[in-house]
Amino acid sequence: MSSPINPFLDLQSMMSQFSIQGVDLASVVESRRKDIDALVAANRSALETAQTLAQKQTEMLMQAMQDIQQAARDAAGGDAAKASASARAAVEKAIEDMKELAQIAQDAQKEALAALTKRAGEQLEELRGMAAPKAAAKKK
Repeated sequence: MSSPINPFLDLQSMMSQFSIQGVDLASVVESRRKDIDALVAANRSALETAQTLAQKQTEMLMQAMQDIQQAARDAAGGDAAKASASARAAVEKAIEDMKELAQIAQDAQKEALAALTKRAGEQLEELRGMAAPKAAAKKK
């Protein structure tokens, strides 16, 4: 299997031919690489969450089907109290399951947002670092 192409190396070598005074092209390219890495990580997290939610929903559906079968057996047996208890338990379980799914989604969103917020902070610091030499040069 061949190694994946690294577009950043190609871009860096191409941009090195066009040097612009006062601009460190290597740091600009590296900064954009970090931006893309942060987006890839956020998308990976979203995919993993979607897979987890799908798996959890499958488990919940299987359990619900088993509960429905049990409730049908209880109703067929003529025990109204037992059928009512089964129905109540099924509703409570459904509410509990919905809360669990919402919590999984919320946790994943927090994680992705934290990663993107961290990268935004890093980028702000990079911009400040790039501006600081220019500001110091103007004062001289």
